[in-house]
Amino acid sequence: MSTGTLFDKVWDAHTVSVLPSGQTQLFIGLHLIHEVTSPQAFAMLRERKLKVLFPDRTVATVDHIVPTDNLARPLADSIAEEMMQALEQNCQENGITFHKVGSGNQGIVHVIAPEQGLTQPGMTIACGDSHTATHGAFGAIAFGIGTSQVRDVLASQTLALAKLKVRKIEVNGNLKPGVYAKDVILHIIRKLGVKGGVGYAYEFAGSTFEQMSMEERMTVCNMAIEGGARCGYVNPDQVTFDYLKGRDFAPKGADWEKAVEWWNNIRSDADAVYDDVVIFDAATIAPTVTWGITPGQGIAVNETVPTPDEMPADERAIAEEAYQYMDLQPGKPMEGIKVDVCFIGSCTNGRISDLREAAKFAQGRHVANGIKAFVVPGSERVKKQAEAEGLHNIFVEAGFEWREPGCSMCLAMNPDKLQGRQLSASSSNRNFKGRQGSSSGRTLLMSPAMVVAAAITGQVTDVRELI
Repeated sequence: MSTGTLFDKVWDAHTVSVLPSGQTQLFIGLHLIHEVTSPQAFAMLRERKLKVLFPDRTVATVDHIVPTDNLARPLADSIAEEMMQALEQNCQENGITFHKVGSGNQGIVHVIAPEQGLTQPGMTIACGDSHTATHGAFGAIAFGIGTSQVRDVLASQTLALAKLKVRKIEVNGNLKPGVYAKDVILHIIRKLGVKGGVGYAYEFAGSTFEQMSMEERMTVCNMAIEGGARCGYVNPDQVTFDYLKGRDFAPKGADWEKAVEWWNNIRSDADAVYDDVVIFDAATIAPTVTWGITPGQGIAVNETVPTPDEMPADERAIAEEAYQYMDLQPGKPMEGIKVDVCFIGSCTNGRISDLREAAKFAQGRHVANGIKAFVVPGSERVKKQAEAEGLHNIFVEAGFEWREPGCSMCLAMNPDKLQGRQLSASSSNRNFKGRQGSSSGRTLLMSPAMVVAAAITGQVTDVRELI
C-alpha cells in the first residue's frame, strides 16, 4: 500500500488507469442515486444501448421532491410524480435497489447510506448531489457529481477525475457549551472562504474531531463543499468502527476483523506530507450564524454584521450585494433580528442526534407567535427512532410541526418553500439567493439548537442563553 494521506491511499487503491488527459480513471465503490439527477443519465444510457454495469453497487432513494406532509400517490405536483415514476421504473429495469417511501429505509440519500452501513472507510463514493462529501466522515473519498458523470458511473463504474491536493484542517480542544459541529464548519468556511478549498480535499483532524460522534463528523464533512473543497474526510477510528458494527451492510464475523485491519491501515500516516496545514483552537469558536448570501459570510451570534472596511477588498462587492438582499445594515447586531420560519432537517442536520439536541431546548418552551417552525427527520429510520424516544411529542407540544422524511426546505424542490421575503433560521447548508424556494426569500444558517432558540424567541438568539 502507498504511504501518505488517507486520500492518497484510497485514490491509489481505486485507480484503474491514468488517462491521456492526465486525469485518473477512478473506480467507484458505491454509487448513490436519487430522482433529480438520474433520469437524464438513464436516458443517455438507453440512447447508447448501454446497461448499468454493476447494479449491485448502486443504491437509490427518493428525497428531494418528496412532500413532507402528504405522501398520497399520485403526488400533487405532477412533475414530482413523473420524477418518482421515472426512478421507480429505472431501478426496476436495471435491477437497482430502491428505497421507496414506506419501505422503512427511505430518506435523504446522505442519511440512509451511513445508517445502513453502506458507507464504509476506504471507499470511493459518488452521487449526483453536491453534499456527497458527507460520507467522508467515515474515511471514504466521496464526490458530488453532475448528470453526465452519473451516466458514466452507471455505464462504467468509473469516473475521470484530476487528483486533488490535500489540506489538513486541524481543530484542537473542547468545544464550549452551545457550540456544535455546525458551528465548527461554519467557522472554518468563514476563515478560509468559500473558494479556499478549490482543488483540495480537506482532511479534518485534531482532538476536536476525534471527540465528535459520527453524526457530528458527517455534519462537518457535509459542508466541506461549501468551502470549495471537492471532498472532506476524517480518518477512521474506534468511533467509526463502533458506529458501523452490526449495521445492515457492515462486514460480519471474520470479515469484520479483516475490515477493521484494512480500515486502520488506510489512516493517514504520522509522517504524511500535506499540501497545506491550517490549525484552529476549538475554544475560540462560538455559536455561528450566516448573515449574507454565501456560507462564508458567517459570524459569531454575538458579533455585529461586518462593515466593508473590515473585509478584504475582493469580498466587498458580494458583501454589498448581501447587505441589500438580506436587508441588513453593516455594524448591526445579529442578535435580535426577527425571523419568520424555523427549519430543522436536511442532510446536514436531520439525524437523530440533531433532533435529540434540538428537543432539549424545545422541551418546556413554546414557539413564538407568528413563527412557522417545523422538524423534518432525515430518514424513515430517524423518524421511527425519534418517535420511539418521544422526541416528536416534545416538538409538537412546543409548537413545531412534525413532518415526514425528505430534503424539505433545503433546496425546496417540494411544497416546503419560503414565501416572498420571509427570513428563515435554517439548519441546512446553503444560504444562496432563493435557495429555500422563494426567489426573494432569505436564509440564516445555524445549528439545530440555534434554530430552536430562534423559534422560541422569534428572533436570532444566542442558544447559550437557554442553557
